[in-house]
Amino acid sequence: MKTEKVINYIVNWLKDYATKANVNGFVIGVSGGIDSAVTSLLCANTGFDVLCIEMPIHQAKSHVTRAQEHITLLKHKFPNVKDIHVDLTPVFESFKHQVTSHQKQSVTDMALANTRARLRMTTLYYYAGIKGLLVAGTGNKVEDFGVGFYTKYGDGGVDLSPIADLMKSEVYAIGNYLGVPSSILEAAPSDGLFGDARSDEDQIGANYDELEWAMKANDKGATVNDFEGRKKDVFQIFKRFNTNNRHKMIPIPVCKIPKDLK
Repeated sequence: MKTEKVINYIVNWLKDYATKANVNGFVIGVSGGIDSAVTSLLCANTGFDVLCIEMPIHQAKSHVTRAQEHITLLKHKFPNVKDIHVDLTPVFESFKHQVTSHQKQSVTDMALANTRARLRMTTLYYYAGIKGLLVAGTGNKVEDFGVGFYTKYGDGGVDLSPIADLMKSEVYAIGNYLGVPSSILEAAPSDGLFGDARSDEDQIGANYDELEWAMKANDKGATVNDFEGRKKDVFQIFKRFNTNNRHKMIPIPVCKIPKDLK
């Protein structure tokens, strides 16, 4: 990858989009992970206003520390960057208190995890609305179009996606080039939706290098019978997530009424 040229291309794409949309800039949820760090840096390089929002909900301390470190560096380097801290823990607890579920605990945990992401999306759009900003998505290509590892209408609810055509390894390459803190570069990727330090690999069963390999193999028409051992396991994991989360990657189905019925 021609890293510098890719960075310039994305920055110019963001500038052009913001100019045509007649907005003031971008708002981004900063989590302490590599994707939000790279996205915020790319947006900051446009010169447009950038609002970084921390939105902890029973967040692991390591996530909070990394997010704050990154925001501090961003504000030191870019005068167009501002930040807001919005503690959504009380909102989440109030919601949890109001809803009643008779489902299994594991099902309830996942529903509440997705609720966290949707509360954050609502917060981002609130500030986007009052400040004339676009919500910048932080999903990469493997998450958005490979395994669908995001929350529908949560972190998947955005106005534009600057890094969604980049593999995770390419996001890391840009992060290295742009000077993302080593604490973020070296941290295990995590969605931070469960209030602990569990990683994406813990949840998916494969790391991003493996998932990139499986995504490329799938694009070439490979089948599970083409592999053995760990590769077979990883390919099966990829196919399962890709199939089960397909509904996130396609347009919302619309029931088209036949003309003769109207």
